[in-house]
Amino acid sequence: MIGFFNINKAAGMTSHDVVARMRRVVGRGVKVGHAGTLDPAATGVLPVAVGQATRLIEYLTDAQKGYRALVALGTTTTTDDAEGEVLEQRAVPPLDHATLEAVLQQFRGPIMQVPPMYSALHHQGQRLYDLARQGQHIELEPRPVTISRLDLLAWSPDTAHLALLVECSKGTYIRALARDIGAALGCGAHLAVLERTFVGSFTVDAAAPLETLQQAADLSPYLLPPDVVVSDWFPVTLSEGQARRVGNGNTVHLPNVAEARVRAYTADGRLLALLECPDPAALAAQWQPLKVLQ
Repeated sequence: MIGFFNINKAAGMTSHDVVARMRRVVGRGVKVGHAGTLDPAATGVLPVAVGQATRLIEYLTDAQKGYRALVALGTTTTTDDAEGEVLEQRAVPPLDHATLEAVLQQFRGPIMQVPPMYSALHHQGQRLYDLARQGQHIELEPRPVTISRLDLLAWSPDTAHLALLVECSKGTYIRALARDIGAALGCGAHLAVLERTFVGSFTVDAAAPLETLQQAADLSPYLLPPDVVVSDWFPVTLSEGQARRVGNGNTVHLPNVAEARVRAYTADGRLLALLECPDPAALAAQWQPLKVLQ
């Protein structure tokens, strides 16, 4: 078995929980991994790779991601979401759409973001959330991220909730975004609800609940081909000799190919490898295997 499952994660499960259950679904001996951790309270798209497709996860974790978020103004927490302990409560000032838009504009495009202390990032070999649970606080350096879309969907003065649509780069923490929006408004905030709407080409509308896969007699309708994560790479079909060379980890020359990165198939249409060439315009250009799927 090789490919990806587009799973709609339910609230209350860790991403690791989903992987553990999918291991039982696909059977012993099949590698399983997920592309992009979702917090336990969050719902939505969690791509899960099986078999040799696990070697392609990195091309999906680098993909653009989308979210629908509900931000609660006036309360900050230890985890920057509703799961943490309350740190401070402050009055929410009168806000109109113009004021909110002006603040949101500060977070559009390339920004520097300080990750939440409760995160899976490492500091001196330890997970930050482990250090946080021990009562330690580490001064974290801001990291560059890009928020390509940040739309105000709704503002409810009665509940002090902001509904946002976010599209962002790898490494963006929506909890941190909620925290920073609250700080910019002067009242503090935390992330109340989060749904991931897409990861690359994996959308929540096409995602299947884990229970559906657990109960399915046939998984094939839900299994996406491994090349779904590199569909924008140029496709080439290798000759038998070229396929043999690539399978052994050797370079190949691809006449009349101008693209630096290609997805290479065998004559029977099976994805064999991802190849890269530093200078495809060179007369004797050689494409080096990045990933080989056996």
